[in-house]
Formats: sequence, structure tokens, C-alpha cells
Amino acid sequence: MGTLNVRTDEAMEIALDKLTAGTDRTRSEAVRYALLRTYKELLLQQATDDAERLAVDQDDQAEMLAIQRFMGVA
Repeated sequence: MGTLNVRTDEAMEIALDKLTAGTDRTRSEAVRYALLRTYKELLLQQATDDAERLAVDQDDQAEMLAIQRFMGVA
């Protein structure tokens, strides 16, 4: 596992205080949580963007229909 040093400003300090207040979560755990949550949001946005792009792609729709017919579900 690596180590990351982060310089914080006032807004980051407030955020860290809010993420750790009233919990047993350390500042490091709060940062890990925030990074992983942000990464998850990025992946979900990419998936949404891909789905929207494919929903209007006629070639992709034709291929999906051909696969469904081949599998006997269409």
C-alpha cells in the first residue's frame, strides 16, 4: 500500500472534519472513502454516457437485435 501526502486548504479541513465528526473514521479513512466514492461516480457517469450513446447508435441496435434473434429472445 502506498502513502499519499495531501496539502489541505480551509475547505478541505472543513470537509474532513464533517466526514470524521461523530464517527470512528480517521482522516485517512475519510480521504480513501471520498476518493473511492468519486471514482465510483466517474465510472457510473461513463457507463451512463456509453448507454446514452449506444441507445441512438443504429449499428449497435441492429447488432443487439441480431444477437437477441440468434439467442431466440426476440
